[in-house]
Amino acid sequence: MNFSINRRKLTQAAVGALFGLALSGASAQEGPAGLTSDQTYSLAKAAYLYAYPLVSMEVTKRQAINVADASTVSLRAPVNQFAHARAYPTAQEKDVVRYNFDTLYSMAWLDLASEPVILSVPDTQDRYYLLPMLDMWSDVFAVVGTRTTGNKAGTYALVAPGWTGKLPDGAVKIVAPTPSIWIIGRTKTNGPSDYVNVHQVQDGYKLVPLSQWGTNYVAPKGVPTDASVDNKTPPLVQVNALDGMTMLTRLAELLSKYPPHPNDYPMLLRLRALGIEPGKPFDATKLAPQTVALINKAAKEALAGLPAAWQRSGQTINGWNMQTDNMGTYGTSYLKRTLIAAGGLGANLPDDALYPTASFDGEGKVLSGQNKYVLLFDKGQTPPANAFWSITMYDTDGFQVPNAISRYAVGSYDKFVYNADGSLDILIQADSPAKDRGANWLPAPRTAFQPTMRIYSPRSEALDGAWVPPPIKRVN
Repeated sequence: MNFSINRRKLTQAAVGALFGLALSGASAQEGPAGLTSDQTYSLAKAAYLYAYPLVSMEVTKRQAINVADASTVSLRAPVNQFAHARAYPTAQEKDVVRYNFDTLYSMAWLDLASEPVILSVPDTQDRYYLLPMLDMWSDVFAVVGTRTTGNKAGTYALVAPGWTGKLPDGAVKIVAPTPSIWIIGRTKTNGPSDYVNVHQVQDGYKLVPLSQWGTNYVAPKGVPTDASVDNKTPPLVQVNALDGMTMLTRLAELLSKYPPHPNDYPMLLRLRALGIEPGKPFDATKLAPQTVALINKAAKEALAGLPAAWQRSGQTINGWNMQTDNMGTYGTSYLKRTLIAAGGLGANLPDDALYPTASFDGEGKVLSGQNKYVLLFDKGQTPPANAFWSITMYDTDGFQVPNAISRYAVGSYDKFVYNADGSLDILIQADSPAKDRGANWLPAPRTAFQPTMRIYSPRSEALDGAWVPPPIKRVN
């Protein structure tokens, strides 16, 4: 997964800091609500991890909707409008970490506070598509798509918590946990030659406010924008630059807009010690200078510990980090939710997609473009997907890597050259291989890299661990 600042050469002390409760030189001095310094530090670290995904979603939303229309800026559109990617991302696009290159995105940020929004989808025939819906805590709460609702046309009414009223006949009601939500649509795309067909499906995804249902509604253009919003700095970079006090101040503000989950009460009760309560203003000036210092220190060290925590989470098998538990919906696994927000905001449910990510080769050495590698799938052992699979190349920050042939991914949709025994070699290297092996080449940078495998609609053997990716082997 992606972590945008270089923290991979962590000392053992820094690795332990993510979970440590002790603060170097801490005393038993009392902090807020009678807490000791150690307790304040521990609470501040937990609060930072709790806040990180919510703040990340808000920063991402504010940037994504801060445009006048849905066509000027790729994948950005005013609220309640789809922004469609009409082609695969360029090497320079960094709004989202770990873009995929086997579907075209259709993204929309919805505001359900004033009224429901009606989502219509077309009959996609046999084309795989996926419209997961995330609340503002980054949890997937509903999925419309091939696996869940089939490929026939459908109508869905997306409503805010507590809304009551009459909906159109035949519309399936979906109650969102928060009044703002994010739809991250993906439509299967078989290369650039397939764009025109995918565009027809994308144009069939419609969003209409309930009050306009049944009219010839046209989404507005020329929507006012907010000059205070940073439209250029990637959201991940913006969030990682926030100190602890700023993060908690943002959290307090957002708690009044976006209801926490019912199972968050233990955390909410703890946050009262810092003066944070949903629906109440947060007065940071009431905190003593030493408490502010502890909060900022805790945030800095929590962020620094995320790469090591990622390697500790899930299972690392054959150099691939496998994440299946608490993906997409996190419960009270706040660390996992933050890891996903930092490494790839908007992850799907495991039943919709798995994302094995490799940082190491089969010998446990960091993957580097100074070497040549092969990923060998034995006959019949390619990734088990009901839909399709792919492998995409990223740098260590989770962004696509420019290369001479503008190829960022390979997958089951490619015309590979198979070995005589039916096995398949994927060649991972910076330099072009022999011409007769070019179809199997996944270009790599000359620096460290982290490829991600995607298994869409994975079969049971991928979900239960009976199948695992083979190791990436160095061959030079």
